[in-house]
Amino acid sequence: MLELRNITISLKKDDRCIVDNFSFSLSRGEKAVIIGEEGNGKSTLLKWIYQKELVKEYCNSSGEVIAKGKMAYLPQMMEEKICKLTLLEYFGNYEYYLHTALLAKLGLAVEFILSEQPLGTLSGGEKVKVQLAKLLMEEPDLLLLDEPTNDLDIDTLQWLENFIAESKLPILYISHDETLIERTANVIVHMEQIIRKTKCRIMVSHCSYREYLSRRRNDFSHQEQVAKKQREDYDKQMEKWRRIYNRVDHEQEVITRQNPSGAAALKRRMHSLLSMGRRFEREKENFLDFPQEEEAILAKFDPSIHLPAGKTVLDFSLDILSVGERVLARNLRLFVAGNEHIGIIGKNGVGKSTLLKYIWEELNDRRDLRAMLMPQDYSTVLDFEKTPVEYLAKHYTKEEVTKARTYMGGMKFTHGEMMGKIENLSGGQKAKILFLDMVLRRANVLVLDEPTRNFSPLSSPVVRAALKEFGGAIISVSHDRKYLEESCDKVYELREGGLFFVR
Repeated sequence: MLELRNITISLKKDDRCIVDNFSFSLSRGEKAVIIGEEGNGKSTLLKWIYQKELVKEYCNSSGEVIAKGKMAYLPQMMEEKICKLTLLEYFGNYEYYLHTALLAKLGLAVEFILSEQPLGTLSGGEKVKVQLAKLLMEEPDLLLLDEPTNDLDIDTLQWLENFIAESKLPILYISHDETLIERTANVIVHMEQIIRKTKCRIMVSHCSYREYLSRRRNDFSHQEQVAKKQREDYDKQMEKWRRIYNRVDHEQEVITRQNPSGAAALKRRMHSLLSMGRRFEREKENFLDFPQEEEAILAKFDPSIHLPAGKTVLDFSLDILSVGERVLARNLRLFVAGNEHIGIIGKNGVGKSTLLKYIWEELNDRRDLRAMLMPQDYSTVLDFEKTPVEYLAKHYTKEEVTKARTYMGGMKFTHGEMMGKIENLSGGQKAKILFLDMVLRRANVLVLDEPTRNFSPLSSPVVRAALKEFGGAIISVSHDRKYLEESCDKVYELREGGLFFVR
């Protein structure tokens, strides 16, 4: 259904190769997830497969795509020109009445998709849902999905999991939702940048995600043990060889002319030793390399950050939560004390991000706390024209610059990425900058809207662990089930009637 032949893609800005002579095929019923660290080119590869023109401005490429049937592509971000359309214009002449069951499963009422509401005013999750609905109405033969889980509520996430798992279509997708990956993927495509991002590598495994991680750990451990033993054995051989060589060499120097037969024998022995040494060197060339792997990111907050248990962080109340004339929820109450870690869930469009904005406005005015915000839309806090170093080193002192570079190195940024504009970074790299800003400014209250949504499945465990150990308070909105389980002490659900305690 999909075949890639000898794909090579490099970035024009620094000539860095992100895909090197890659071939791959995807058959009916296969669900392949592309994983890899932030900035490794996952979205670029998916765009290139769908339409090469989408990346031609910033990439050089070669290779061939052979696809049988109709491809459908869900981008990571809705295009700006589409955001200006109304729902009625977006769905156009689609025979929606033939797909009412699909719309119902996505939680989309027919009246909603036929409305004059601009797509740009929808919540993040609603945008994903309407795009999915339109793609599936087209009845494609192959699905390419870039972060389909972004901002989806938990009910829709579970529907999407079931859809991907049960679909007979070949599906190639990118996701940061580890739970979805674990439950749906039967092919793993791992994109890596190794040796300080000077070499790219793509590994394909036809197995589940958990099995892949287990195999990878075992294979790397075995390779490392074999490589280590080969070198230890070589060192022992060479030590023994050098002792014999030095002894024969010494005997050659002291032998007298009265013993020419002995000298000839030593000469023959030395010749044999030299031949043996060359053989050892040839064998060394065939030793297994130590396994090369992208190092995990380093991320943690200062352990000295602490809020006393009796400290009131938030005592929030709001009678009506609304957007324009639309009432979303009523009678909202939320009390947070000390270092509580709060997670808020709820259906798409119920007003979670809007609620978080109200909470942020209240906390931002506090002088007894150091609160920081990580919104869904990074552009509202990041200056895209600045470099990451300029953004993180607020006063650009030597000490600040050094510290920012050190922390960014721990997050696996290259020198070029540190000194280039933020606008050129991937969503995951922008998330890393916001995360580092919170660390460097020693915030003791974090207001987070989908904090893990752009971190890769390989980075997310590190980020979740750092947030779990954070000594301050966290108030967050998330649909990431692992984050809610591992990093949140309390979870509330936002409904029309208010905030309800879940656990």
